[in-house]
This record gives sequence, structure tokens and C-alpha cells, in this order.
Amino acid sequence: KDTLIVWSEAENYDLALSFQEKAGCDEIWEKICQVQGKDPSVDITQDLVDESEEERFDDMSSPGLELPSCELSRLEEIAELVASSLPSPLRREKLALALENEGYIKKLLEIFHVCEDLENIEGLHHLYEIIKGIFLLNRTALFEVMFSEECIMDVIGCLEYDPSLSQSRKHREFLTKTAKFKEVIPISDPELKQKIHQTYRVQYIQDMVLPTPSVFEENMLSTLHSFIFFNKVEIVGMLQEDEKFLTDLFAQLTDEATDEEKRQELVNFLKEFCAFSQTLQPQNRDAFFKTLSNMGILPALEVILGMDDAQVRSAATDIFSYLVEYNPSMVREFVMQEAQQNDDVSRGSPEMCLEIDILLINLIIEHMICDTDPELGGAVLLMGLLRTLVDPENMLATANKTEKTEFLGFFYKHCMHVLTAPLLANTTEDKPSK
Repeated sequence: KDTLIVWSEAENYDLALSFQEKAGCDEIWEKICQVQGKDPSVDITQDLVDESEEERFDDMSSPGLELPSCELSRLEEIAELVASSLPSPLRREKLALALENEGYIKKLLEIFHVCEDLENIEGLHHLYEIIKGIFLLNRTALFEVMFSEECIMDVIGCLEYDPSLSQSRKHREFLTKTAKFKEVIPISDPELKQKIHQTYRVQYIQDMVLPTPSVFEENMLSTLHSFIFFNKVEIVGMLQEDEKFLTDLFAQLTDEATDEEKRQELVNFLKEFCAFSQTLQPQNRDAFFKTLSNMGILPALEVILGMDDAQVRSAATDIFSYLVEYNPSMVREFVMQEAQQNDDVSRGSPEMCLEIDILLINLIIEHMICDTDPELGGAVLLMGLLRTLVDPENMLATANKTEKTEFLGFFYKHCMHVLTAPLLANTTEDKPSK
């Protein structure tokens, strides 16, 4: 049709893209045909199935694919079967079901141990091709088995024996001896701890173990990406619900007795925790940042930004950037409340008020001005955050009609002199000093 592009994919899915106008549809259609090397003037470019609908139905209703018995002597046959099944969506589906139903993966991993013990390199090369092919089946149920505590290291072991390489890789050695799991705050939930281990290893498989996928294979690994994504969502959710964990985290972050190395680990953890949150759906991300706000993340950052350790301050700046990008109004509300409390205290007991320079935004300005990086990387980041905070266009008039007036009034009263101080110092004699 003039405004529809329709195609079929695996598992008998019919998919369609719908466009409001014919021109937009034609433009996308031409680009698709250009990539496929086909003529855009032809309405049907997807290869039609050779068999008739009746034959196709017979194939669908026929018995499932029969796997060879899982034996060392038949590894080559199994590898050929997996490779020949990948191009056909129907055969991929049948192969995946057969592997699930017969508990085949665990049997393959038992043979892997035999091959390693016997130093059977040919068998190990076949197992590499088999396991790689199983990844390309893109099946969650198979991943659940492969990434279980019982199997995942053996799966990684199989993928060490890439036949295209002259020597096997030492991935298991890296994961067991080099990569160390360090708890900056003790995690009491064994399920959470196991989930963190699993996610790290699966991410390692995706980034370091599996060969770089081709354009076609990339689509066949979508379920692997989803597996990692949902694991991260679960980890963030479980940590977020552990009130004791978060309370201990913020208490140690701001405790003057915490040594520098420990504080750096805590700040780096919080930074990674916030980075994980970027994978959350908007509703879950709202709950995440609301929890951090309630736990006192902004007062904690204010304390950390006032410390001497440059690495800790840099990580704290990254965390602050997540907060500003997520909800600048939340940050504005905090700094205005802080200034108001300071004004109230100064009226009652002037000697008790805070120095105005340690207000959160003034700390940000000072770090921007005093950036020691020759390329001013940190200063540029802080400048962007400051610009976001003072930009009247992103101040929500519907949520708080006075936010623009109040915040800009606060900024000019409490912060502008800090921002302009270097300029004024440079023109003390009514002309630039340099």
C-alpha cells in the first residue's frame, strides 16, 4: 500500500511500518532497497517461500528437529546442524526447542570438560562453533541455562577456543584471578550478589568474548542485549529497596573519619549506580532519583565537592550531572532552600551562618573557575550544568509559577559575585590587566 511497508520475520510474525504521507513511505522504502541492493520500483522484494502454504503447514506441524546424540564423536555433526539451521527462522525455532527440551547444553558442557582433559583441540573448536551458534538462536530460555551459576564459566571456556585464533584466550583466568568483586558496602542479599556477578560476566561475554557480530548477526543477539538490560534494572531496583545499604552508603560518604581510598570507592560506586539508572524506564527512573533525593544525595555531594581529593570531586561532578540532567528543578529547589535556611540563621545568629561560598552552586562555579585541566574538560562540563540550571526556558512554570523569579533572584543575590569575581579581579584598574 502507498503508506505501508510490510514484511515477515521469524516465528511467523508479520510486521508493518505505517506512514502518514506517501512521500515519507517512499523515502524509507528507497533506503531499505538501497541497503538490500534491490529495485525500489518493485513492490515486493522479500523472497517468497518456495514451498506452498500447504507444504509450509506440513513443515510446521511435522515433528521437531532431531538432535544427534550428544557424544564427543558427533561434535562435528552437531556443529554442522547448528550452522545449517541459522539461516532459516523455522529451523532456528525447532533447534532452540530441541535444545531446551533435551537439556542439551549441559550435556555439551560435560563434553567440553572431557575435551579439555584430553586436550582435544578439534573437539574444542567444534564446541566453540556450537556455543556461538546457540547464542545466535537469540532465545531467552537458552540464555537462562547458559548464564546460570552452574554453566556460565564453562560457556565462557568453550568460547576461548576460537578456531580462527592460533592460541586460546584466557577469559576464565581473567574472571577468576584478575577481576575482583569488591563490596564497598556489604551486600547481605545473596540473590542480589549473584545477580551482580552474573551481569558482569554476561556483559564481559558480550563485550570481550563473542566476536564482533556482523550486520546480520547483530539483530540475532538482541535477546542478549535485553538480558543484560533487564538484569541491570533488577539490580538497581533491589539496591534501591535496600534502605540500610543506602543509609550506610551516604553516612560513610560524608563521614570525616572515612579514609580517602574508601571514599573514592564509595563515590565511584554511586557514580556507576547512577549510570545504571539510565537504563530504567522513565517511571522507574523517577522512583530511583526520588529515593536518592530522600536519602540526601545533594547534601552529600555538597560535602564531597568541598573536599581536596580531585578524583573524588570529579566523580561527584559526574553524579551531579546525572541529577541536573534528570531534574534541574529538584536541584534548584535544594539550593534555594539551603540559601533560605542560611538567611534565616544569619538573621537570628550571624555567627552561626554558613559561608556563602560553600553553597552548592558556588562550589560548582569555583571548581569551574579553578579547573587545572589544560583542555578545561571539567570546566566545560560544569559550565553546561550551570547553564542548564539558570536557563529560564527549562524552568517549569506549570509546576511552580515562581520558580523562575525566585531562582534567578537567588542566583543574582548569592552566586553572581562568585561567577564574575575573576573578571572583576582582572579589571581592578579600569582596564584589563592582561
